[in-house]
Amino acid sequence: MLGAIMGDIVGSPYEFDHNNYKYKDFPLFSEKSQFTDDTVMTVAVAKGLIEGRGDPDRTFEEVRREMRYWGNAYPHAGYGGMFCRWLRVRDPQPYNSFGNGSAMRVAAAGWLFDTLEKTLEMAKVTAEVTHNHPEGIKGAQATAAAIFLARTGHSKPEIRQYVEENFGYDLSRSCDEIRPGYHHVETCQQTVPEAIIAFLESTDFEDALRNAVSLGGDSDTLACITGGIAEAFYGMPEELKRETLSRLPGDLLDAYELFLDEAWEKVAALQG
Repeated sequence: MLGAIMGDIVGSPYEFDHNNYKYKDFPLFSEKSQFTDDTVMTVAVAKGLIEGRGDPDRTFEEVRREMRYWGNAYPHAGYGGMFCRWLRVRDPQPYNSFGNGSAMRVAAAGWLFDTLEKTLEMAKVTAEVTHNHPEGIKGAQATAAAIFLARTGHSKPEIRQYVEENFGYDLSRSCDEIRPGYHHVETCQQTVPEAIIAFLESTDFEDALRNAVSLGGDSDTLACITGGIAEAFYGMPEELKRETLSRLPGDLLDAYELFLDEAWEKVAALQG
């Protein structure tokens, strides 16, 4: 999950770069690098999944409660307009979104459950709290599935085949083919495949993030999705972990530690 958070932070300075920065040679961290709504909601969903204990109805309620709590605790993190309204209303309901928010916040679902089937079920629940459009659900499930497969030892060709066959995304393109015409778009349909391709084409964890940011567009969310998968596949260098954690306030750090406590066996296995 920390890989997703780092992706958000690394991509944040370039999200609204009107010069359309599309290069891999950039500083991973700068004074402009900061967490956004992607990190806040990733933490919120993780806590909701932990409290839900695998029960779909309970998880739906807990994810909704945590998202509203953290969203209102960090009201200026960069949420979209519909989500801002959802945070404020008395009785929040799903609003049929297919935005990429369902995919950027789902990383914990790829770690907390022991089967792919349960991972897919819980990813669907986390999406449906707001993003109950089929494409919103699909984006969350594809991302969580890729993380689950990556952390359980599957190869890149296996991950590619599973995602293409089960979700219909075209993963045959290269980053070089995507980059020239890609622009800021916030749908799952035009974010999740590109983020997965950035991972598939990478040589290590850092290279995956550089691939994602270099595509342009909604760079923090692209790198958030890519980073979650890349961490599960490669692990994450200790110096990058330390730098990422140093940029989080205490309450987000505490929530991340809670996630580690729940997922420690799986994280320990990845770290050897």
